[in-house]
Amino acid sequence: MTLPAAAMMDVALDEARAGLAEGGIPIGAALFTADGVLLGRGRNRRVQRGDPSLHAEVDAFRAAGRQRDYRSTVMVTTLAPCWYCSGLVRQFNIGSLLVGESRTFTGGHDWLAANGISVTVLDDERCATMMAAFIAEHPDLWHEDIGLAP
Repeated sequence: MTLPAAAMMDVALDEARAGLAEGGIPIGAALFTADGVLLGRGRNRRVQRGDPSLHAEVDAFRAAGRQRDYRSTVMVTTLAPCWYCSGLVRQFNIGSLLVGESRTFTGGHDWLAANGISVTVLDDERCATMMAAFIAEHPDLWHEDIGLAP
């Protein structure tokens, strides 16, 4: 039985909330099998770990461990993936991408769709509200995260 998209997004949202509680950027992600089995979950830990490469999708991907084939996996993320994380999805041929919202940041999900990745944008109000509030409260940290710091 396939896990509903909302249930998969709940896992990513839990990660985003945990990251925010730790003083980090509230972006969460999870990697599932096509049948909804959780392989790995993670959050943006750039601030917490001092690692500029530790975006949520990367954290979830690393937590999932080595898979022989990623084509049948689903990357779930609370925010449209940046170019760096879009590259990860494309590089490993992850078959599906489930995005919480793309209002506050567009990222590379259109590029992924154009290159054969199944993309679904939920436009989840919980994701959008959390991210918009964070950006308003921490614009410098947000700009650093997306590569727009002065």
